[in-house]
Amino acid sequence: MAKSGLKKGNIVLEMSGIKKTYQMGAITVDALQGIDLVVREGERLSITGPSGSGKSTLLHILGLLDRPSEGLMRIGGTDISTLTDDKLSYFRGKKIGFIFQAFHLVPSLSALENTALPMMFYGVPRSQREKRATDALESLGMGDRIHHLPSELSGGQRQRVAIARSLVNNPSILLADEPTGNLDSKSGEDVLKVFDKLHKDGRTLIVVSHDSHIASKSPRQVKLKDGQIVSDTGKKHL
Repeated sequence: MAKSGLKKGNIVLEMSGIKKTYQMGAITVDALQGIDLVVREGERLSITGPSGSGKSTLLHILGLLDRPSEGLMRIGGTDISTLTDDKLSYFRGKKIGFIFQAFHLVPSLSALENTALPMMFYGVPRSQREKRATDALESLGMGDRIHHLPSELSGGQRQRVAIARSLVNNPSILLADEPTGNLDSKSGEDVLKVFDKLHKDGRTLIVVSHDSHIASKSPRQVKLKDGQIVSDTGKKHL
């Protein structure tokens, strides 16, 4: 499967002064307090932090599921604040590949159909959808399971289908949210090996997790506390 068209080392994500404030009755909650983050093509980084540190809020903003209250965010050079909600939804489907803890597979669809689903929203012809979905599944060792329903797959296999689904629109960024949280230790390690392969292939991967073991697999680690970045092992290289 083709990789992102961006050249090696180009900036795929830039955040500057990102803040997010929630109003809860009479109480104002500053969930993010000035996040500055630059991610380049081919990086693999983890975002960690204790409960209440702002991980979930940052995840939602990174995944274009929520907008910041203040600050600038660009993906592939596009200023996200300039996009209408409809354009943002279209842009999200093209630029961000999601890998969730709960898989979010459609129970009535086969592995092939689940993997092909994101392409339906972009008018990709059926023959191309099936080929790209098959290629993605085969690349993850799921070639012999393409016609199986999610209920016929193990947890690790379901997550591989979810990863294949995240790849088919050739996104700029893969965003994984606690990707091994619902897996046993062996299946979790297998998924981390898939991430190793994706990283080796030049994919840009951001993993949000509370698990220090998962975080240690990333060459770059970003830690949050009280809505701020308190350490970033890759910052000196930017």
